[in-house]
Amino acid sequence: MPDQIYLSKENIEKLKKQLGDLKNIKRKEIAERIQEAKDLGDLSENAEYSAAKGEQAFNEGKILELENNLRNAVMIVGDAPKDKISINSKIKVRLNEKEEEFTIVGDNDIDPVNKKISYRSPLGQSFLGKRAGDTGEIKVPKGIIKFKIITIA
Repeated sequence: MPDQIYLSKENIEKLKKQLGDLKNIKRKEIAERIQEAKDLGDLSENAEYSAAKGEQAFNEGKILELENNLRNAVMIVGDAPKDKISINSKIKVRLNEKEEEFTIVGDNDIDPVNKKISYRSPLGQSFLGKRAGDTGEIKVPKGIIKFKIITIA
């Protein structure tokens, strides 16, 4: 079974729009560039033709990737439960004696500046399923991080 991809409603809409643009606009633009390059003649030494074909391959790969992501998307709806950490939980945690606040999100909603971390990240994985008051340790390249869950909102 393919991996589920957890996305916010906004990100699902963003991916749908991007997919539509790639299929309906970008494909047409690339096809026109390929035709113009063909009209120039000898394709074996035609850099424009080669570049357009490369762009076409990249575009088709991106379309397949977006279609796969949307096919496996699970929309994150509503607030997370308050009794244990799950996707969409907002938490306050003590990391090595320093308090931090995080929101646990799906991979496409990651925003480190705003403390939105993936549920698949080492921190996210360590926090999932924990309850307020729980403690634990995370092994990172620089050593061990000790944590305590303070609140779940």
